Amino acid sequence: MTKKLYGSLEAGGTKFVCAVGDENFQVVEKVQFPTTTPYETIAKTVEFFKKFEDDLAGVAIGSFGPIDIDENSKTYGYITKTPKPGWSDVDLVGLIAKDFKVPFYFTTDVNSSAYGEVMARKGVENLVYYTIGTGIGAGAIQRGEFIGGVGHTEAGHTYMALHPQDQANEFHGVCPFHNGCLEGLAAGPSLEARTGIRGELIEQNSSVWDVQAYYIAQAAVQATLLYRPQVIVFGGGVMAQEHMLKRVRDKFSALLNGYLPVPDVTDYIVTPAVAENGSATLGNFALAKKVAER
Repeated sequence: MTKKLYGSLEAGGTKFVCAVGDENFQVVEKVQFPTTTPYETIAKTVEFFKKFEDDLAGVAIGSFGPIDIDENSKTYGYITKTPKPGWSDVDLVGLIAKDFKVPFYFTTDVNSSAYGEVMARKGVENLVYYTIGTGIGAGAIQRGEFIGGVGHTEAGHTYMALHPQDQANEFHGVCPFHNGCLEGLAAGPSLEARTGIRGELIEQNSSVWDVQAYYIAQAAVQATLLYRPQVIVFGGGVMAQEHMLKRVRDKFSALLNGYLPVPDVTDYIVTPAVAENGSATLGNFALAKKVAER
């Protein structure tokens, strides 16, 4: 009897992370490489999974977006109008899947991470996962299913109330599509746009972190009001700085102002339970198994 392996592709705007896992979702092999041109990056992806072709039962792809996840659409499996140069209208699923005879599951990278976080947290089936990095996205899961209708949600582009400091400086963010959206105001590049210094080099006592936390806390309030989750998870490079979590929790409590009952904020607003940014890989293994068993 052949062993079953499940494939995971976390297709990010900066890097692709490919992995295969066994039936217990333990990583068998994992590689990552920079996101360059579609041709070059997809060729490396196919080459990785080809090594395991005989044992692959299914593959799940969690991709940066926007993407088309409507299986009845002509452009299902495509990355659509993305700000990532050269990647608009790329048939990501089609270009990979044509080389394999297994089913593929396609969703957003943040949905994959949200699914992995639910898998890792006992008794949790209502959760929102935000990644706060070069961009911002969120995946929401309710009773074990993804939230989304005709497409996936785009919580990174909801509008925010401007922080007084940004109002004074007439700073409306760095998003090329919107003035004053969460991604434009709180993703990593906004730090450098405000200060001229890369985020990882900014002193911890800089007031810019409080500005950043103000927007991330607003996102947590939105998630609370819209979805009533059990847990809100913040991943990504910006939240990897330990001082940020406390800032966000404090601002969240002030903004929500006791309006709704929520768990203790230290249990409610948290960072990922899966080590080393592995949430998306774990989530993809589970989604690959789901599609294989369909």
